[in-house]
Amino acid sequence: MTARDTGEVFGPRMTLFADVLSVGLATAAACLPLVTVPAALSTACAVLRGAGLDQPVTAGRYFALLRRRLRTGDLVAGAVALAGLLVFAADVALAAAGLPGAPLFAVAAAVIGTGAVVVGLRACGRTESLTDWRAAVRGAGRDAVTDVGGSGLVLLAVATAALCAWMLLPLALLAPGPLALALTAVDVRRSAAVTPQPP
Repeated sequence: MTARDTGEVFGPRMTLFADVLSVGLATAAACLPLVTVPAALSTACAVLRGAGLDQPVTAGRYFALLRRRLRTGDLVAGAVALAGLLVFAADVALAAAGLPGAPLFAVAAAVIGTGAVVVGLRACGRTESLTDWRAAVRGAGRDAVTDVGGSGLVLLAVATAALCAWMLLPLALLAPGPLALALTAVDVRRSAAVTPQPP
C-alpha cells in the first residue's frame, strides 16, 4: 500500500481514498428510498473490505453486489430501522412537550437510541449482514458490549460524518463512504483481536 508505480501521480492510499468517496456517493444514492439504508451501508462495507483482498473498489462493483443481495430481509431490516428512528423522534418530541419526568425520559431515550445506533451500524459492518441480519445484529450486540473501544470509534465516526455534513451540505453525499470504511475497520480490528495468533 505504500509503493508508487513509475509514472503514477498519486499513491495507492490516495487511490483508495478516491474509491471510498465514489462508493460513498453510490451509497448515498442507494439510501434515498430510506428502507434500503442498512443494505446500502452493509454493501459498502463489503466492497471496502474487498480492498484488502485486491478486489476492485468501484461504484460499479458496489451496484452489482447491491443488486445481487437486495432481498426481502434487507427491506425488513430497513423498515425496522426506519420505524425505530420514527419512535425515537416521537419520544424526543414528547419529552420536549414538557411531560412529567421529561428530563429523565430524555436521558433514557438518548442512551437507548445511542445503543441502537451503535448496534445497527456495527451490524452493517459485519460480514454476516450480507446473508443473515439476525446473526449480524446478535454479533453486533455482543461486540458493542465486549469491544467498548470499537463502539466509541463507531460513535466518533458518526459524529465526524454528521459534523462534515453540517459544515458543508454536499459532503453529506460523500459521508457514507468514510463511515462505511470506519465500520469496516472497526470490524476488522475486532476480528484481528479475537483471532488467535500462531506461535
